[in-house]
Amino acid sequence: MAGPRDPAERCSCRNTDCVERPLRRLFEGLASGVAAWPWPFVLVPLLLSGGLGAGFLFLPQRQANDIEGQFTPTGGPAKAERDLVRRHFPTDDSQRFSAPRLPTEGAYAALIAVASSGSSVLQPTAWAEVLRLDRTVRDADYERLCARSHGSCASPNPLLSRGADERPPDPGSLQFPVNGSVFLGAALGGVDTDGGRLLSARALKLLYYLREDGPEAEDSRQWLQSFLRNISSKLRELELSSIQVTYFTSLSRQQEFEGNTKSVIPLFSVTYFLTITFAIVSCLRLSCIRNNVWLACCGVVSAGLAVLSSFGLMLFCGVPFVVTVANAPFLILGK
Repeated sequence: MAGPRDPAERCSCRNTDCVERPLRRLFEGLASGVAAWPWPFVLVPLLLSGGLGAGFLFLPQRQANDIEGQFTPTGGPAKAERDLVRRHFPTDDSQRFSAPRLPTEGAYAALIAVASSGSSVLQPTAWAEVLRLDRTVRDADYERLCARSHGSCASPNPLLSRGADERPPDPGSLQFPVNGSVFLGAALGGVDTDGGRLLSARALKLLYYLREDGPEAEDSRQWLQSFLRNISSKLRELELSSIQVTYFTSLSRQQEFEGNTKSVIPLFSVTYFLTITFAIVSCLRLSCIRNNVWLACCGVVSAGLAVLSSFGLMLFCGVPFVVTVANAPFLILGK
């Protein structure tokens, strides 16, 4: 039978190495194992990291750069209330579209026509160019995918009809901002009025809504992407002289975000290189005894393998990849 333990070995206020002592013995055994059989400790981590790193093959399918998903709380009150609105105020983009009933921004393409030289878009020459612009946007695909109301596509502007020969409203013939039952405050900008009568307007907004509540939702998204690609060339072909046109869509913010993300990737590469170089050079000493360059190199390689393994494992498990985690290597190298 073993005798009583030496008091010096018991945990007490004076002797607190009862945790350090077994850890020290454990690491001594690990060091002895590494010294006796070094190759398994070198090859196994490399093979394991290489295997887990294969998860990056799923990166194109796992990328999730949705702004709402990244920068709004999951299950937040606003999302719950929006779902409540969707249940009690359903939309029907195919037959009874109504923009005020939309619980989101919707799927749309917006153009703002501004009269040149401080004139009015309600002048005949500018109005004719607005009609030409409207016809250019209303292609066959738009007519198939547009949000419809009363059997036809929702009008992009209360003042605009599909009649190509329609004349602009006469000065003073309309009231502003409410003309009858139609609100014109969001349709015209830079207005001049006289006693509530509309005399002129510097800008006019065209808003083309598309369906997003049915099987055509993906087709609507593709139409918007095609619109952004081709609208610049179409505007040049129109050779507009009386109006200047700016445009954006419901996808513009998301595409700008993704474009900014892609543009900083080369800068990330340069930053990684500088960080690694600093981590190694900071361990350089003139004394051969105190020099830790090889230790720093191994630490950098270890951090790289950790990033490769952890990210690859998460991608294997189906975890979405967002670009905001691209700063993780900086945090790991900082340790």
